[in-house]
Amino acid sequence: MKQLSTKVTSNGHGQDSSYFLGWEEYEKNPYDEIKNPNGMIQMGLAENQLCFDLIESWLAKNPDAASLKRNGQSIFRELALFQDYHGMPEFKKAMAEFMEEIRGNRVTFDPKKIVLAAGSTSANETLMFCLAEPGDAFLLPTPYYPGFDRDLKWRTGAEIVPIHCSSSNGFQITEAALQQAYQQAHKLDLKVKGVLVTNPSNPLGTALTRRELNLLVDFITSKNIHLISDEIYSGTMFGFEQFISVMDVLKDKKLENTEVSKRVHVVYSLSKDLGLPGFRVGAIYSNDEMIVSAATKMSSFGLVSSQTQYLLSALLSDKKFTSQYLEENQKRLKSRQKQLVSGLESAGITCLRSNAGLFCWVDMRHLLDTNTFEAELDLWKKIVYNVKLNISPGSSCHCTEPGWFRVCFANMSEDTLDLALKRLKTFVESTDCGRMISRSSHERLKSLRKKTVSNWVFRVSWSDRVPDER
Repeated sequence: MKQLSTKVTSNGHGQDSSYFLGWEEYEKNPYDEIKNPNGMIQMGLAENQLCFDLIESWLAKNPDAASLKRNGQSIFRELALFQDYHGMPEFKKAMAEFMEEIRGNRVTFDPKKIVLAAGSTSANETLMFCLAEPGDAFLLPTPYYPGFDRDLKWRTGAEIVPIHCSSSNGFQITEAALQQAYQQAHKLDLKVKGVLVTNPSNPLGTALTRRELNLLVDFITSKNIHLISDEIYSGTMFGFEQFISVMDVLKDKKLENTEVSKRVHVVYSLSKDLGLPGFRVGAIYSNDEMIVSAATKMSSFGLVSSQTQYLLSALLSDKKFTSQYLEENQKRLKSRQKQLVSGLESAGITCLRSNAGLFCWVDMRHLLDTNTFEAELDLWKKIVYNVKLNISPGSSCHCTEPGWFRVCFANMSEDTLDLALKRLKTFVESTDCGRMISRSSHERLKSLRKKTVSNWVFRVSWSDRVPDER
């Protein structure tokens, strides 16, 4: 029998997670308004398809960039030949300036400290190779993106230790949770090399507060470990708050150009903000010259094509376009999120308050038969197979509380989202819990009308969900 490596024979990729299984079911029966109106609607894919028209309009007005020309002359041969793995200087400059613009130009990014990678998946894995030996651990707050089990662990041999966060404070990171995770790692005889966070969070759809970021920087300073801030959703903020980057905190604490700053690394990508996951454009930003050097060499295994760099350097260098795009993207995301929240409320379902991202963290605990993860998976199967909606169960995101689900809203049309919400409402109303909610809703609405109260009966108190600690 032919001997294969453990990478081949092990289950380290995590493909059997309900997160990926839902995708597989969708691919067997994808919804199409005309060809397959009874098919499964994909609500488990965090794609931003809301502003393609803006990019397509720019391409039509800038034919040279799309047709690989400069001043009307073809540069096809120049781009087709071998490119150095450091990346095109003009693209890295445009990328740095776009990252600065998203952060209100409060902080600066040196293009020489940017390492290009084939998406944030490649960027995060490269950082793991640079920072951890096999068996070393990174602490991650829960719930977290299911793909991290693959991205951070599968090929690197690194381990993940969860920082358990709870709905009692809107899943915010606390000092007690950080310390508990650190101690748990040591009990498991794991050397902690750092903390990794997504800001804004996937799957919560919330940006980290300034208090949380200060806490994280203080924690990694005291422990002499690293902090990776995956800021892939930084341009999707649609609330009233500004996005606060870990780079803002370093500046505020006057930690720029210090040893601490060398242990803080930012991951970015154009997959979510610009909706270009197929272009495979990611980046690492680090103040540590050794990491930049090593990561650049490793990037040979996942380069960004020269054609892509040329096209996007032209697009990102157009400051009028990027300014208008970011503003319009924010408006459309906010509108679509409101559509999802309103539709869920009409079915008696609430969400964690969100201010960013392409999804909502949806609370369906009241629909569980029992308060167990088995009941959560049973509910998930009903929604996938009977309602024909692919959503991601909280257990796939390592949430410690059964009954939470990630539901995406930016990868479909308004009509498709309306249909999905109608399907879900019909399902909820068919359940015993749904019938109880309907009766309760009727009685409470009568009472509310008498009191001329305008708030919807099921509206969540956002201030109770997420304390304002910015």
